Amino acid sequence: MSAQVYAYPATISQDEDSRFLVRFEDLKGAVTDGATIQEALDEASDALSEALMAAIDANEDIPSPATTRPEQVVVAPDPIVALKAALHMAKRRQGVKAADLARKLKIDHKDARRLLDVHHPSKVQTVAKALHAMGLQVVVSVTAAPAVDPEVHIPPIAREPTSAD
Repeated sequence: MSAQVYAYPATISQDEDSRFLVRFEDLKGAVTDGATIQEALDEASDALSEALMAAIDANEDIPSPATTRPEQVVVAPDPIVALKAALHMAKRRQGVKAADLARKLKIDHKDARRLLDVHHPSKVQTVAKALHAMGLQVVVSVTAAPAVDPEVHIPPIAREPTSAD
């Protein structure tokens, strides 16, 4: 099995109010903004985490990240959200229910439901143990944080012409 990464390419653009917008094409509705590029990037991780959590709540598949284009930056979600997204997808692929996970981990069914709940705080080690019980391992990777050179031109958002134009 190949590694699944839960870091997604994002496109930065500038709106007509000079705010910087960050959009994730792989996850509809995942968009945020900031007064500066750095503020927008800081908010992007939260927006991505919320989009992944919404997909988990809706019991939907989480798409794999597309290939990053040169004009994009890669943004990672909160680490525990990424781990819970991996657990969610393993559960869906394997058809595992909370009761099955409880048996595999030898824990109470209620604890297994909490482990699968993306809103319930869980320890990294606990989620990693659950993934291991499902035949997966957690591999940690650290990369450079997304940064945009302030000298790089951010294209404005194209707007539709109006009758006033």
